[in-house]
Amino acid sequence: MVTGHPADAGFTVWLTGLSGSGKSTIATALASRIAERGLRVEILDGDEVRTNLSAGLSYSKEDRDANVRRIGWVCELLSRNGVVAIAAAISPYRAARDEVRSRIGRFVEVHVDASIEALEARDSKGLYRRAREGALTGLTGVDDPYESPERPELTVRTDGGETAETSVSRIVAMLEELSYLAPAAASQAAADVAYTEDEESEVTDRLRDLGYL
Repeated sequence: MVTGHPADAGFTVWLTGLSGSGKSTIATALASRIAERGLRVEILDGDEVRTNLSAGLSYSKEDRDANVRRIGWVCELLSRNGVVAIAAAISPYRAARDEVRSRIGRFVEVHVDASIEALEARDSKGLYRRAREGALTGLTGVDDPYESPERPELTVRTDGGETAETSVSRIVAMLEELSYLAPAAASQAAADVAYTEDEESEVTDRLRDLGYL
């Protein structure tokens, strides 16, 4: 366990948005920034979860919700054990996301927003082209609904001038504002004065000798 942080320091950052909006890119950069603070962090990427945890599920509404619940269960387990969980999943239906929020408690929803026009122009996986050609059905945002968050803690737009690094910086600032992360200066100060076990024992003995303990 990482020392210097309480056992309940874990929380979940839930990145929701359409395919290709940049959730995975932001999740990776955010995880790196959080790890620099000395916290343990894990990413649950929607595509990887589909392969390893939800391989048997279809893309029906029921199975999409089941997939979100599975991701949420893992995030809940990680968060309550002091780990920062970052979920990067389309998670198209509002009720399922709200259900996960209510279960986890220490939960931050970030809407990674981009227009469908921008995503179709970007289309790195070719999904939107295939959907328009009729070769792919049930694509969220095209012929399956996406319910945008009504009250996310933060919305970042990835279809304009906001870079991924800017989006991550905004998320970090929001986490600091919510007191989920200590300010960077405080985190660095804590790291600078961290003691080894022998040093801590020596300081404790000295304080006891001086009558402070």
